[in-house]
Amino acid sequence: MKNIYVVRHCQAEGQEPDARLTVAGAQQAEKLAYFLSNKHIDYIISSPYERAVRTITPLAEKLGIEVNKDARLAERVLSGKNHANWRDMLRKTYNDLDLCYEGGESSSMAMSRASSVVSEALNSPSENIVLVSHGNLISLLLKYYDVRVGYKEWESLSNPDVYHVCFQLDKPTVQRIWVE
Repeated sequence: MKNIYVVRHCQAEGQEPDARLTVAGAQQAEKLAYFLSNKHIDYIISSPYERAVRTITPLAEKLGIEVNKDARLAERVLSGKNHANWRDMLRKTYNDLDLCYEGGESSSMAMSRASSVVSEALNSPSENIVLVSHGNLISLLLKYYDVRVGYKEWESLSNPDVYHVCFQLDKPTVQRIWVE
């Protein structure tokens, strides 16, 4: 049995790759470290974005584990341009997984890159793995393993958030385990 703990980053100052955690976000990261400290974590993979790395650094330091950065866990780019109706655009990409806006990435493409990280982790000797990423990519990764996940589940994500994906006999089960 392998366990993947999918973690959405803590509260951040913005959406840019170098956006830092807020003061509240840094406190959340400490609570998250405590929450995950009894899960026997033996490997950590994170988006290279500052807010993701800082979210999991307290746990990594507590356990003496390196944070492995993987660009495949960076947030999904919906479009190369800002749109006032971006939420409607995003909603459509949960129903049409191949819909791709100019300068953006389709849901299928994002799911493929995120699930490739999980596949590699499952083929590693590690048993309990933390994967840290961003809301839209996480919701698409969860959708990959549970087709019921969609726009509504993305909307309900919190900062931070934690989902446990348990792989037993190659059949994954997805469960939200973060409770504030």
